[in-house]
Amino acid sequence: MSVVIVDYGSGNLHSAAKAFERQAATLDRRPNILVSGRPEDAANADRLVLPGVGAFGDCRAGLKAVDGLWEAVAEFVERRGRPFLGICVGMQLMAKQGLEHGVHEGFGWIDGVIDRITPSDPALKIPHMGWNELIADTDHPVFQEFGDQPHAYFVHSFAFRGLPAAECLATVDYGGPLTAAVGRDNMVGTQFHPEKSQHVGLTLIRSFLTWTP
Repeated sequence: MSVVIVDYGSGNLHSAAKAFERQAATLDRRPNILVSGRPEDAANADRLVLPGVGAFGDCRAGLKAVDGLWEAVAEFVERRGRPFLGICVGMQLMAKQGLEHGVHEGFGWIDGVIDRITPSDPALKIPHMGWNELIADTDHPVFQEFGDQPHAYFVHSFAFRGLPAAECLATVDYGGPLTAAVGRDNMVGTQFHPEKSQHVGLTLIRSFLTWTP
């Protein structure tokens, strides 16, 4: 089994690859973890991970700049229906639009937009950075076995809003609820960074590697 972490010049690929390799080593059938920006690798993978750090529009432009890569990711998710994980801005790109520094089109897999965080408490700083408790009310197999009061690591100034309740898998409280994870069908996404989230993140990665949508 091949797991491709998409390399398009955005994301903490070294940390993500190490976290996936660590969890892959715990499985009886150890998958091959590959960091690649080649469209053919993305299209032919068994599982696909799309990281992202920075602005929505920049990440979209980075994917589009590699000839055929945006289309390969779309084909993997939409036509092949294989397991997909978006991380941080990689999750945000699953939305219809991002509203950071203009209006930018996403893949449109999850209804809703990415908009600036506006906490009800003006004392709360933006970006939302650091550890926060996940509030997950879902039976999704990727979001199990976290234990009591699971915490994950966040760094973001924009968040998903307007998505269907059934496609919001977890939230956090930061002057009001913020979307922490989304999913439907063969795709899931996390606003937090699994590779930086210790037990919760490693548990999620392992579950993703064994998930059969």
